[in-house]
Amino acid sequence: MTDQLGTDRGTRHAVVVGGSIAGLLAARVLAEHAERVTIVERDRFPEEPEPRAGVPQGRHLHVLIDGGQRALERLLPGVLDELREQGSPRVGMPEDVVQWQGGSWYRRTPATAYLFSGSRPLVEQVLRRRVLADPRIATVEGTEAVGLAGDATRVRGVLLRERGAGRNKEPRTLEADLVVDASGRGSRAPEWLAAIGAEPPREEVIDTGLAYATRVYRPGPAADGGDFAGQYIVPNPEQTHAGVALPMEGGRYLVTLSGLRGDEPPTDEDAFEKYTEKLPHPILRDWLAKAEPESAVHGFRKTANVRRRYDLPGRRPAGFLVTGDALCTFNPIYGQGMSVAAIGAVALRDALADPRRTPTTRRVQRALSDASKQAWDISAGADKNMPGAQGDAVRTRAADRPAAWYLKRVQERAPGDPVVGAAFRSALSLAEPLSALFAPPVLRAVLFGPVRPAPTEPPLRREADAG
Repeated sequence: MTDQLGTDRGTRHAVVVGGSIAGLLAARVLAEHAERVTIVERDRFPEEPEPRAGVPQGRHLHVLIDGGQRALERLLPGVLDELREQGSPRVGMPEDVVQWQGGSWYRRTPATAYLFSGSRPLVEQVLRRRVLADPRIATVEGTEAVGLAGDATRVRGVLLRERGAGRNKEPRTLEADLVVDASGRGSRAPEWLAAIGAEPPREEVIDTGLAYATRVYRPGPAADGGDFAGQYIVPNPEQTHAGVALPMEGGRYLVTLSGLRGDEPPTDEDAFEKYTEKLPHPILRDWLAKAEPESAVHGFRKTANVRRRYDLPGRRPAGFLVTGDALCTFNPIYGQGMSVAAIGAVALRDALADPRRTPTTRRVQRALSDASKQAWDISAGADKNMPGAQGDAVRTRAADRPAAWYLKRVQERAPGDPVVGAAFRSALSLAEPLSALFAPPVLRAVLFGPVRPAPTEPPLRREADAG
């Protein structure tokens, strides 16, 4: 039987499991190829930007980096302006942030990368309103997907059960020519595939045991001469604690602290602030001393990097795709998740619209997997070097050592050298491929240039204003 997806306009029904960012954007793309699209969501969508139970990390810090911004604009033109209008701050890197990474403070030179730091519920609401305004897209809320209809050759729908109905209630079938699993980190698709006689994907895991805790604050008076919008203390194998404070809508800040297995940040309110004493500098502790807390402390511990290899050969049915965190999920400390969801949706759109190739299930799934590869290389590549990292993908190959040597030199020069720093940010923000680190000016600076001086103390003022 043909592996063709079958997304000709006017003849097909597509179902997307999961109404989070990856699911919404997949539905937006599929609406251009299917007669109708149905999003199945286990929660009920809130009217206002509020955290949802189905997004357990939704109360924590999220950022939309450059690569994700570009992808969103391609899918939903004007959406970045909407985010700004709804109050999402736009933060320039390194100009607006006091950043400590790899043992050095970064110079606050003019911004070469930007991130949107509005809350996850705000981003979801803006995207949801845009996507669900399309009359071709419908929703089924308060309903769980519990399996696939079809067999190992082709998926023909999804099995649904209303939440709270109990396991004894027989699920109903929602017929579809294409099913996309965008159900997130807790995807049950491997079990669904096994149940219809298909082959589950191989999983690759790297788990540092990182845990984090987050609290909302109202900022106090700025430090003398300080003009920074945020703080970012990045962990490494020698310094395993992180602290981030970035603005969100409503003039508030989200503050996130993290540590590794056995040294997790507490959710007790007093102990949360005391935990900042583990950071390499008291700047965040001093900032919190002047700030006013506006929420409880919320913790989160499911932070392993997990890649499900649906792109590899296997006995899997036509008409079934996996995207978003259900396909590849990353340690959240690197801020990639929302952006990879958008980049994946662009990859889905391009694969379906490619006039040169028939959009087979295998070909489109490979495009979705390729869209997450750079983020995986960054997140998993860094985490495998963290102390106590576990999982079957932790082992470092001999072939990786030259790249690791070069990257170490990049990281040593990025704080003080604007050219190297700009290239480093472009790759980390998924705006440029990792090959940007090997552009001739960067290559010369990394291989032959000195390590330029970086600030010895937190730079409280932008470099242009420091004189």
